[in-house]
Amino acid sequence: MDILLLGPPGAGKGTQGAILAGRLGLPKFATGDLLRDAVKRGTPVGLQARAIMESGQLVNDDIIMGVVREELAKPEARNGVIFDGVVRTVPQAEGVTRLLAELGRKMDHVLFFDVTDEEILGRIEKRRAIEGRADDDPKAVATRLRAYRDQTAPVLEWYRARGGVQVIPALGPVDEIAARVKGLLGR
Repeated sequence: MDILLLGPPGAGKGTQGAILAGRLGLPKFATGDLLRDAVKRGTPVGLQARAIMESGQLVNDDIIMGVVREELAKPEARNGVIFDGVVRTVPQAEGVTRLLAELGRKMDHVLFFDVTDEEILGRIEKRRAIEGRADDDPKAVATRLRAYRDQTAPVLEWYRARGGVQVIPALGPVDEIAARVKGLLGR
């Protein structure tokens, strides 16, 4: 089962993706985590992505699609993946759809985590205090929210036009949000 998690930065996709991956026994594929790891290890993709990420901009589609292709080729991904923040542009949505089709698969569920900007800013500030992520400084967050609205929000409409977007109210305790996800998926 392939599941895409959509929503603005700080909507809880990472937290809920980890819970969902554990419950379903699927790998969670988070582009941000993979790119941050590549930056930390100094890989060629990491070197390309570092300056882009630190400025709060979105990494280009070619880099993202290369990472997605590599991850989908891994044996642990053969039964499905939780895509956490992977599809951030319409060309990426089209690309992931093609990659899954090559494997005889499709996106089974698209979950949109709906949350207010005020809540997002509070969550990211807390995360910054705990994790100290360079991409969580206020200027980078503002840039990411603008990029989300300009480039990623249209992805939601792209999936809606194809049917099957399920909206998750993403306010409240983590376990309540997880219960909403479980209720929508039936498991």
